[in-house]
Amino acid sequence: MTRPPFEPPTDAEVAVVSQQLGRPARGVIGIAARCVCGNPTVVATHPRLPDGTPFPTLYYLSHPGATAAMSTLEATSVMPELAALLADGEIADAYRRAHEEYLADRAGIEEVPEIAGFSAGGMPERVKCLHALAAHALAAGPGVNPIGD
Repeated sequence: MTRPPFEPPTDAEVAVVSQQLGRPARGVIGIAARCVCGNPTVVATHPRLPDGTPFPTLYYLSHPGATAAMSTLEATSVMPELAALLADGEIADAYRRAHEEYLADRAGIEEVPEIAGFSAGGMPERVKCLHALAAHALAAGPGVNPIGD
């Protein structure tokens, strides 16, 4: 199931995301997930930034609390534990499907040859960036990305 197209963000939403990130938001094409108060938690970013740079991270975690939580998890050496889950055939298969859905979501916006086959967070073979995996899980919903969940 592909998710694009996204409803374009309002200027106010882009301003909130810029504040969350501490820098101007670039290439935001929609809000893919929101926190309970309605603020952006995950933004959808165009696969090619306005300056032409390929950008493979379609789902980008923007909420400061969520990004801090993922940073804390990464700092506590949880990555090897999560990577070990990929030894389970069912989890590995689900993770590969998550990778394929991520690619399909991005292709639904634009095909960018420079990033073809690359999704985010190390999918489908590794666990590399919890920020990207959590963003995908929040955007796609429960049960799509087993490591992001």
